[in-house]
Amino acid sequence: MSNDIAYPVFRTPDPALALSTARRLVEFGRCEYSQVCVYAELPSIAEVRRVAKELPEAWFQGQAEYEEFDGVPLEDQPALFVGVQGSGLPADPPAYDGRLPVECQLFDLPIGSIEDAFTAAIGPNMGWINWEMLCWPDAPEVGFQGESKHAEVTLLFNTPTRELDEPADDHTVLVHVRSASVNGRQTGEPYAHWLAKQVGLTVIGPGQQC
Repeated sequence: MSNDIAYPVFRTPDPALALSTARRLVEFGRCEYSQVCVYAELPSIAEVRRVAKELPEAWFQGQAEYEEFDGVPLEDQPALFVGVQGSGLPADPPAYDGRLPVECQLFDLPIGSIEDAFTAAIGPNMGWINWEMLCWPDAPEVGFQGESKHAEVTLLFNTPTRELDEPADDHTVLVHVRSASVNGRQTGEPYAHWLAKQVGLTVIGPGQQC
């Protein structure tokens, strides 16, 4: 089993610029089976309703206590806990008690199908767009063969961290490579530098692992 590590290569307060920059990296590694996923954490009912109007096809799921619904049949569990599309969100505010922040997500979509709408909808909330199943090419000049398993690009909104645990006023683009550490040093970091350079970018900070 192997893991990835993601290096920041661009940061800006302009979400549209962040998206266009991320797309340059994506196009460098895009292949026929590449996909895109989106995710956001919405801290208020007002934000849940606003985003649902803009992304009615997205799935929304609220928080729950551990084992809160153990033994409860699926059909008797609250829709917001199970997960519901935007058009099916509960209208009654008490339905959101204990369920915030609500997660908004869409997975395994064709590239180009959701990125613009999601970028326009996310507003001040933390979240991400993740392009996966890319194919990084060989880089013989730095001694690397191509990579597909861990070839991804992530655009973080309103946070610099993959854990979404640090709010920020800007947006960060990450390039992912395979994680391999020897004597505490990431041997794949030169590959991340090489990938960034191919589209006119540069690594601007330490790698992040989940």
